[in-house]
Amino acid sequence: MFPAGRYSSQAHRCIRALKKVQAEHAAPQLYTTLHRRTCSSVSGPRITTHYTIHPRDKDPRWEGIEMERFADEADVVVVGGGPAGLSAAIRLKQLANEQEKELRVCLVEKASQIGAHTLSGACLEPSALNELIPDWKERGAPLNTPVTEDVFSILTEKHRIPVPMLPGLPMANHGNYIVRLGNFVRWLGEQAEELGVEIYPGYAASEDVFERGMELHAKVTLFGEGCHGHLAKQLYKQFNLRENCEPQTYAIGLKELWTIDEKKWRPGRVEHSVGWPLNRNTYGGSFLYHLNEGEPLVALGFVIGLDYSNPYLSPFREFQRWKHHPFVAPTLEGGTRIAYGARALNEGGLQSIPKLTFPGGLLMGCSPGFMNVPKIKGTHTAMKSGMLAAETIFPKVTAESLDSDTTGLHVTEYADALKSSWVWKELHAVRNIRPSFHNYFGLYGGMVYTGVFYWVFRGKEPWTLKHCGLDANQLKPAKDCTPIEYPKPDGKISFDLLSSVALSGTNHEGDQPPHLTLKDDSVPVARNLAIYDGPEQRFCPAGVYEYVPLETGDGMRLQINAQNCVHCKTCDIKDPSQNINWVVPEGGGGPAYNGM
Repeated sequence: MFPAGRYSSQAHRCIRALKKVQAEHAAPQLYTTLHRRTCSSVSGPRITTHYTIHPRDKDPRWEGIEMERFADEADVVVVGGGPAGLSAAIRLKQLANEQEKELRVCLVEKASQIGAHTLSGACLEPSALNELIPDWKERGAPLNTPVTEDVFSILTEKHRIPVPMLPGLPMANHGNYIVRLGNFVRWLGEQAEELGVEIYPGYAASEDVFERGMELHAKVTLFGEGCHGHLAKQLYKQFNLRENCEPQTYAIGLKELWTIDEKKWRPGRVEHSVGWPLNRNTYGGSFLYHLNEGEPLVALGFVIGLDYSNPYLSPFREFQRWKHHPFVAPTLEGGTRIAYGARALNEGGLQSIPKLTFPGGLLMGCSPGFMNVPKIKGTHTAMKSGMLAAETIFPKVTAESLDSDTTGLHVTEYADALKSSWVWKELHAVRNIRPSFHNYFGLYGGMVYTGVFYWVFRGKEPWTLKHCGLDANQLKPAKDCTPIEYPKPDGKISFDLLSSVALSGTNHEGDQPPHLTLKDDSVPVARNLAIYDGPEQRFCPAGVYEYVPLETGDGMRLQINAQNCVHCKTCDIKDPSQNINWVVPEGGGGPAYNGM
């Protein structure tokens, strides 16, 4: 994976350290017979063999395994190669170069290459980029499509109600750029490497013997894993970081790339809609962006709040149904779908931001949740949070008075800097828009609230609305809900799930322990299927979960097709029993998005 001679011996030690990322989340490779891609929630051989459920000191598979680790040191370790992590790494090296100080920055990314797990709309507000790399145009940043048209609609089943895009409304996109975020992130990675950041993408094991991973020590570790990060979940519990905030609330975003008839192509056009096919009490909407990248390309997608209540709802099938609307379908007719993907996103806003710092580290980007929900944008705030993280930790990690080269630092100044920045001001102004949709009139009540209290008063109302609690708690029992009948896909505009997943490039080695773990193997059938009619088989956008008949014919079992997982994290968020625990698979596994 890494060309010989290109990296220093110090860098190679850091590469070896990445085995910790995977060794900590996999059973010994020795026991390949225990690795199963497909599992069932029935009595018999246990489904989940992960160490988080079955501790190593009580697991006979670990007997006789050498547990001693080697260690390596860096000044700063960044976890996550997205906009926040790369912005932090770039800013750290900028400061080090300006002040002529040695600073070793290592960035670890679970994807096989930078940008391969990145998925977003995306309409980029360039404010943070202008601050970080003022000459980004000269450096060839892939921002090729300035917004030229801004269209917003309320959809009914057969018609469209146009809504004027008034200046100052959060969704106005004048001055923004339509981008393929994976390409932009890849370019940020190139800028970071030029400055001397050591970037290490997914590092999967290739041997049939287990080796204890190395420890990578740093003065500060910056966690920028993205929405609902696996390590962030552990940090919340270990340091009680969510003690004084509301539970995070999420949405799932599904996206496709299409090439369309050139006659229908309008580069720079941005379209958003709310309404059909969702009812007024289900939060969500659509986007359709016309890119200008040398071919008639459009990015389209659908976002649904994961606080929905009907267990029969399928986000994927709502997306496919939306494409048949008379305002949408003509753009796609005669076109070709070339890519598909899905990802969860934070929607809690200011009310759901946890404590951001703890001894030895901090949280940044979409990990704690800085997305501006009504704008449908989080890249600019994620980048700025990474830059502020770098600027506040830099004087600490370069101080000559440290007792140890890797003394864990608690940099509380980071939270103060964020609260004094335009990020906090922006999130405070829109803090009530998302929770305002929780009213009898739903969508329409929320739109009225937005018009009055945001557009007129700019979010200065003296109160802060609350969310409804955990998304996992919002589902109603299936007996209290009406099943949703979805039309069959036509194979031209709408498609089935498995052919869609095939376009994501997703792959996991089939003999690794499933990274989709259950806290209790009996819960899916006994509770999720019995009460909620198995909602995981509908909210998963990749066909990972399905209930199938037992071989004996006297019941059902849950089948987990872990190899299909696109790492959206929806199952971990929406499972009404909170029994699914998403953990990282072997390094490099997952989707292989190409500019999503």
